[in-house]
Amino acid sequence: MFDITVEIEPAFQTLITADRLTAIAADVLAETGVSAGALSLVVTTDDAVRALNRDYRGVDAPTDVLSFAARDGDDGFILPDAPPYLGDIIISAPTAMRQAAAMGHAATDEILLLTVHGCLHLLGYDHHTPAEKRRMWRVQEEILRRNHLAHVKPTEGD
Repeated sequence: MFDITVEIEPAFQTLITADRLTAIAADVLAETGVSAGALSLVVTTDDAVRALNRDYRGVDAPTDVLSFAARDGDDGFILPDAPPYLGDIIISAPTAMRQAAAMGHAATDEILLLTVHGCLHLLGYDHHTPAEKRRMWRVQEEILRRNHLAHVKPTEGD
């Protein structure tokens, strides 16, 4: 069981639907062997992402996607039978639009890529080392391929 909450700023609701984001996030979870999980996904402005990036990462600049994984051992209240909370993904639609234009694909496709990327980060994937990056990119590319998005490549390349 997946519980995926999506919030899209009104200005960006013509770019992507909550159903499309939910479907690809659920596909990431299923592909990586997660049988149940909850997460929130927000598509917002550069300013909102910049503030979060500054406050939580110490980087005073917008970025394309931020993932805030839920911490293990959090003593917060959990409803019985509720799926484990995985965390939050925040996507900057304006940054996604710029990246999509630079890479030659649709902004919708870039937002879907960033959703996959953000979900993988929530699940512990990273790309700090070449080996980690190869592992993460391999899974990311497979999910994109299965979702008819093989043409979408991350802006940081291979």
